[in-house]
Amino acid sequence: FSYEVGDVLATFPKNDPELVDEMLSVLPFSTKVSVELKEGGKKPLRDALLEEFDICTINKTILKKWAPLSFHPYLKAAMEDEDEIAKILDGRQVIDLLYDFPADFKSAQDFVGILRRLTPRLYSIASSLKAHPDEVHLTVAKVTYDTHGRTRKGVCSTFLCENMQEGDTVRVFLQHAKHFKLPEDLSKDVIMVGPGTGIAPFRAFLEERKATRASGRNWLFFGNPHEATDYFYQDEFELYEAENVLNRIDLAWSRDQDHKIYVQDKMRDHSEELWEWVKNGAHVYVCGDATYMAPDVDAALNEAIQKHGPMSNEEADAYVAQMKADKRYQRDVY
Repeated sequence: FSYEVGDVLATFPKNDPELVDEMLSVLPFSTKVSVELKEGGKKPLRDALLEEFDICTINKTILKKWAPLSFHPYLKAAMEDEDEIAKILDGRQVIDLLYDFPADFKSAQDFVGILRRLTPRLYSIASSLKAHPDEVHLTVAKVTYDTHGRTRKGVCSTFLCENMQEGDTVRVFLQHAKHFKLPEDLSKDVIMVGPGTGIAPFRAFLEERKATRASGRNWLFFGNPHEATDYFYQDEFELYEAENVLNRIDLAWSRDQDHKIYVQDKMRDHSEELWEWVKNGAHVYVCGDATYMAPDVDAALNEAIQKHGPMSNEEADAYVAQMKADKRYQRDVY
């Protein structure tokens, strides 16, 4: 098993045993049975719900199969209205359907027949093999939130953070990320923008840059809500600063002051120096949220190029497009 920095580890989780046992207690059929799996073979129902089926995610397809088996008049009527379907799906899981809209499943096989397969979760690798031989590190944020009067837990983050014990094993496979690699030329500067768990590949990048004695400079933008609780890898980054592995770090703590500050704001604060690095051949990397962060970071980079290039909006767009074509601007967003 070998990987490169920038690669991704796909992890097969197991569902929360407490949630599985609660489901088994309310299912309307004998649960002391085995069920056939989608890929062949059989497993006891409890093991199948733990390891094989997605018991959290529900969608319109599942709801359409559920509704004819339910005695609930609202559910049947709601299936004719897209807005009502969206309301039912919002924030609910399979356990909610069992309580809110009981259905007449004749057997365990009928029940699992409408569920989706439990799919692997992808995590950016947070380590370099050169720094940690025979190990692979992940940066995992445990997900918890409340909807419809219940506390929900992220499937894989709960499995990794709560339900695995030291010595347990987990099924994984490697996904090579050819689109997210350090420059082969070790003299090239590197700019990394990775708030939250988006820091994962950049921790690996810095380990690799140190191990290979890369002469290029390294600049990191990192952010999270609170410095006191959310400064991931603080000790390591401070050591890298002292060793001149990390030549510059700009930190954005969004909730530590009255106004919110994000990594893109830090980029704008230092746009002139950012442009100097980019103009002189620096490679730029972005990892993390694709919905809000990545477009804002993209905009901040474009603004720096326009302002200090100086270039028109169209010229800046063309410049960024060329950076992407030259693999000098790479993103791993999700």
